[in-house]
Amino acid sequence: MALTDAKIRAAKPTDKAYKLTDGAGMFLLVHPNGSRYWRLRYRILGKEKTLALGVYPEVSLSEARTKRDEARKLISEGIDPCEQKRVKKVVPDLQLSFEHIARRWHASNKQWAQSHSDKVLKSLETHVFPFIGNRDITTLNTPDLLIPVRAAEAKQIYEIASRLQQRISAVMRYAVQSGIIRYNPALDMAGALTTVKRQHRPALNLSRLPELLSRIDGYKGQPVTRLAVMLNLLVFIRSSELRYARWSEIDIDNAMWTIPAEREPLPGVKFSHRGSKMRTPHLVPLSKQAVAILTELQTWAGENGLIFTGAHDPRKPISENTVNKALRVMGYDTTQDVCGHGFRAMACSALIESGLWSRDAVERQMSHQERNGV
Repeated sequence: MALTDAKIRAAKPTDKAYKLTDGAGMFLLVHPNGSRYWRLRYRILGKEKTLALGVYPEVSLSEARTKRDEARKLISEGIDPCEQKRVKKVVPDLQLSFEHIARRWHASNKQWAQSHSDKVLKSLETHVFPFIGNRDITTLNTPDLLIPVRAAEAKQIYEIASRLQQRISAVMRYAVQSGIIRYNPALDMAGALTTVKRQHRPALNLSRLPELLSRIDGYKGQPVTRLAVMLNLLVFIRSSELRYARWSEIDIDNAMWTIPAEREPLPGVKFSHRGSKMRTPHLVPLSKQAVAILTELQTWAGENGLIFTGAHDPRKPISENTVNKALRVMGYDTTQDVCGHGFRAMACSALIESGLWSRDAVERQMSHQERNGV
């Protein structure tokens, strides 16, 4: 039964401490000397723990319940409130706070594109600083560093959790290199994250390539869409690299497409600044067929330099669903048979199976930073 102020005031001390339960794990511990302490019992990672919520009457019943609810919210997100309470202690010297050192590390990476730099800082401000930002970096240990990573993992945002682990490790490595700490506890975070099986995009068996070419040739939709699908198959670049492509990147005479690290943003077009995913210029040699398609596309060239202009607004590029929608019109299930990104897997398989190129050469042309899957 839930507590009331009247019940609490009426509770008398006895020879032994006893509990008055309120609900959801919270109780009031009444000591023989008359002191009354709010406590919350909870389980996390298979362990039962107790969190101190304050002393009655300094912390009222309603205030204790608010603290309980806040703690239970953290628990639901995979965060241990006892650990959270410990790491939130203010660091005496702000120059040694994790946030201060992290901002120094961030500022030192002057080679980053502005969009990437902003993205990295935003991820730290959102997912890391609230947990360990004000901690003295010289006192942080591996479990401390894992708190924000575990919080992201509990929300099932696994890719973000992985990137947070990498960025926290980089900050701590910077601290070592700057002489702030002697050992990097982030080294022991390796293997802490749950390995999530990567979902590969559907791709056709190479034996069905003639069928695909026939269906593309017979496509009756927008000419720009048909040419986009065909060019995507020939150059096997990523969706954003294709959609936001500009004529200034194409060298027809030398049959070369240079995808820049970052593009000039288009007014009102979200993400149009995106260039090569690896954030370095990517060279794409163009076959005779690719050059022929680009030459034909010049007929529909817009005024803003886009190669693939939208059917409804020539100031904007084709949508991210254009290629997949066309494939569905051609009779393919883009969740089971093949999708635009699946062209990359098909190209990778074809190039490797040909035996003409090494896997390293293929990975480089796929613009993969790491050789870990298409």
